Amino acid sequence: MKMAALIALATAGVLTNTAAMAETAPVAAPGAHTTEQCAVISTEQVVGLFDKWNASLKKLDPDTVTANYSDDAVLLPTVSNTPRLNHAEIRDYFVHFLQKKPQGTIDSRTIKLGCNTAIDMGVYTFKLQDGKKTKSVQARYTFQYVIENGKWVIEHHHSSAMPEKVTAKNH
Repeated sequence: MKMAALIALATAGVLTNTAAMAETAPVAAPGAHTTEQCAVISTEQVVGLFDKWNASLKKLDPDTVTANYSDDAVLLPTVSNTPRLNHAEIRDYFVHFLQKKPQGTIDSRTIKLGCNTAIDMGVYTFKLQDGKKTKSVQARYTFQYVIENGKWVIEHHHSSAMPEKVTAKNH
């Protein structure tokens, strides 16, 4: 595959073969005067990014959770109607969400890899403490990761509770 075609596919988020992308080396945006290397990330590393985020929830510290997000991240949260558009707003969401002692489990996922970006999307279930009871909430999710200051962070996180009751027939 020619370099221009690889760049176009990577930019469109279609190319998911990191080996092919690693061969492309410098990538320049159309009309740009500088070149940029594509940061290589594997599917297993993307799984690890979710695991890191989920482990940060266990610490029950909103600053630890918020540190997983890029400086200009957008969070469309599960249990709030308010989009969170910066670290202060994201932190505020987690101050309240962490009171429920959340822990997520991935039910199904699809991971797409691109040039300096990775997307993890699927369905997860959260166990939440509601007083003395534990409640499970199943939701659809999307995490979009980007490389920022040399580390992978969440640029966009969308989570929405399932609109229909999940039964064996829905699968």
